[in-house]
Amino acid sequence: MTDWTMIESDDCAVPADRPLEELVRELSAALGDPDPAIRDGAPYSVLATWIARGVIDAPRRLALGDEMAARLQDREIQARTFAPLVLDMLVEKGDFRAGWVDAFERWYPAETDLRGYDEKLGWLHAVAHGADLLDRFGRHPEVDPVRMLHLAATRLTTPTDHVLDQLEDDRLARAVARVLTRPDLSERDATTWLDPIGACFGADRLSTPVPAHLTNCLRTLRLLYVLADRGVRAPGTESAPEALRHRAAVKERIAAVLDLIVKR
Repeated sequence: MTDWTMIESDDCAVPADRPLEELVRELSAALGDPDPAIRDGAPYSVLATWIARGVIDAPRRLALGDEMAARLQDREIQARTFAPLVLDMLVEKGDFRAGWVDAFERWYPAETDLRGYDEKLGWLHAVAHGADLLDRFGRHPEVDPVRMLHLAATRLTTPTDHVLDQLEDDRLARAVARVLTRPDLSERDATTWLDPIGACFGADRLSTPVPAHLTNCLRTLRLLYVLADRGVRAPGTESAPEALRHRAAVKERIAAVLDLIVKR
């Protein structure tokens, strides 16, 4: 196997003795490896750098995106959950295919393994990595932001026994907040995606103990309310917070939905 750590330490310089196609295939395989030292180590850094720098040309990037979209249905959890990270890199670079959105929409609410971290496999982060891609797609001019808002609601209301950990709910709240900054959202668009969550609270309000998916909804909406009030920053930046569209209406609707569970 290629010594990706050495390549990373050499400012991700491309080896001259190997075809780029072969190197990209190896990097792609590494990002599905069950060994977290391989999957989440130097290969990830090198692939991200090569995509950002344009080392991997557009046709190869599109092919890689198609591969990642297909990988969302892989049998291995770590392969599924790292595929959105690569798609996020590609879309950030300017690559896009509508089929990638379709594949993501099929996978995200259907994923049943919501562990943030596994002692053997390392970071999995299905919800968080999916949230990052939801943010990216939701702010893309070729994607209807309402579609991503409803996808977030579906992910939250899908029954599960797993209470989100490792800040997964925070990542999803920030992703939704970022989608809600889209200037083309109407007030209706910015609020009605919350209706299924309200219906879920109403239907399950007599459940004891509180179902895990309701806890996940509560935690996500609490932070979303704060972000609606204060604005949301781009991930990893100290930029000024960006205001959500129709923030007053969004806050009012979130509060009304949360009130349904408070009245249990």
